[in-house]
Amino acid sequence: MEIWINPRCSKCRSALSVLDAEEAQYTVRYYLQEPPTVAELEAVLDRLGLEPWDITRFGETVAGTLGLKTWPREDRARWLAVLAENPILIQRPIITADDAAVIGRSEESVRSVLD
Repeated sequence: MEIWINPRCSKCRSALSVLDAEEAQYTVRYYLQEPPTVAELEAVLDRLGLEPWDITRFGETVAGTLGLKTWPREDRARWLAVLAENPILIQRPIITADDAAVIGRSEESVRSVLD
């Protein structure tokens, strides 16, 4: 199991607390320091059943600067590239486990990958 986190994020810290309380075995990836590649993003999105714009943090300054809210949804490659280049735009935490993946913003979603 791997969890992509920003240590300053309260949702990430909460997810880690749940994993620790359940004594889960996991690896932490500080995705701002070690950004995912386009291929890694594609794999995670496939597992999540989502598209790049579904995991984009539109409230980030860089999202506004780039005008992401106006980008067409047909250009998936462009979206993947911008997320790889600007990992701050990626929703967090993302947890991957076996064949499952979740955005662990709630205790329930974190626990869903433990079963």
